[in-house]
Amino acid sequence: MQDFGEAFRLAFGLVFSANPDLLEIVMLSLRVSLTAVALSCLIGLPLGAAVAMSRFRGRAALVVILNALMGLPPVVVGLMVYLMLSNAGPLGWMQLLYTPTAMIIAQSILIAPIIAALTREVVAQLHEEYTEQFRSLCVPPGRAILTLLWDARYSLLTVALAGFGRAIAEVGAVIIVGGNIQHLTRVMTTAIALETSKGDLALALALGLILITLALTVNTMVMALRGTAIRQAHV
Repeated sequence: MQDFGEAFRLAFGLVFSANPDLLEIVMLSLRVSLTAVALSCLIGLPLGAAVAMSRFRGRAALVVILNALMGLPPVVVGLMVYLMLSNAGPLGWMQLLYTPTAMIIAQSILIAPIIAALTREVVAQLHEEYTEQFRSLCVPPGRAILTLLWDARYSLLTVALAGFGRAIAEVGAVIIVGGNIQHLTRVMTTAIALETSKGDLALALALGLILITLALTVNTMVMALRGTAIRQAHV
């Protein structure tokens, strides 16, 4: 195992020299997580808004389920996706196991409930202000959902960023369905786990520094968007 000081020196060297292996891992991580967030938003935003605006039997139970799914154990999700995509599973014919697509599916299953539940809370608060206007203007449900999603866009961007933060830091599910294969499915979190177990701290620390930077960037963007949303609300 390298000396701590030497490990940090090598880590910074990898980052600032744009090491090809490091860049490959980072770019795959971003591609997988951003794609998963995009798919989760396509599912979670309209679902959360629809639940917030609708009144139907079993709605309370659905809200409880959505909130409970926010805490899905990643390894369980990874196991379920593995069983579905394995050769013996119903989707085995697609040959998606140990591919970036399998990792995107696992991350989307983890993130979609988070985005849906948080969207429901945001839209529910906004819907109370618009209910009478929608009713008086006879606005159809689909148009009402689109209107509320647009008006809450700054708050919902923070929801999407929260989903991205959850996705980029995921390790349990992606290592099960991705296999941590070099040059194919090795992302930042799985590479950190592998390199640490091997005692090669330089690459692990370099990836850790990038993850921390991404986390700080996401939190800064969330705070900025919240400030914008507050200012827009008072205009």
